[in-house]
Amino acid sequence: MKIKSQQKYGADIIVSSLMKNLGAGIATSGGYVVGRKDLINSVAERLTAPCVGKDLGANFNQLLSYYKGLFMSPSVVKSTLKTMIFASRMLEKFGFGEVSPKYDEERTDIIQTMDLLTEENLIKFCQGVQMGSPVEAYVKPIPDEMPGYPHKEIMAGGTFTPGATIELSCDGPLVEPYTAYMQGGLTYEYGKLGIMIAIENMLK
Repeated sequence: MKIKSQQKYGADIIVSSLMKNLGAGIATSGGYVVGRKDLINSVAERLTAPCVGKDLGANFNQLLSYYKGLFMSPSVVKSTLKTMIFASRMLEKFGFGEVSPKYDEERTDIIQTMDLLTEENLIKFCQGVQMGSPVEAYVKPIPDEMPGYPHKEIMAGGTFTPGATIELSCDGPLVEPYTAYMQGGLTYEYGKLGIMIAIENMLK
């Protein structure tokens, strides 16, 4: 597999999670490694056992979910991008500060940022995203201290697979300009519904 970013930025090896884009919210664990052949072999030797390497692999008995995730990932990523474009346009129309990227700008990832201007807006928006989640919609996230973060954070994400950020999730630090970082939506319909509920909750 030839990765353009390897040539452009000089990366020898790239590692990522299968709980995100390529796993399509189906794979509950796992990851992938791409890069120079000699480095891939070195990774494989250390991941399993010397002289076994890629011949065995570490699949945690999840190969079926990996294959399903890879098969469904184009559709899921498309839904996610549509959801983020919808979020960007809606927040822009309601005048809640700056959004990045804007709905008609080129995108390089699945993350949408929104400056919600006030602490109350950020909290209500994240709580609304949780209310629109398919799992644990009854949970009400509240801001709190979190390891590794310099400010109090609020996080929302009622996801089928914990930590699968390809599913609809939103978080942000309680500091000006009260930026929310949103991503995901396994389907456009559920992502759109979650955003509409979040905006409605913020407008109450």
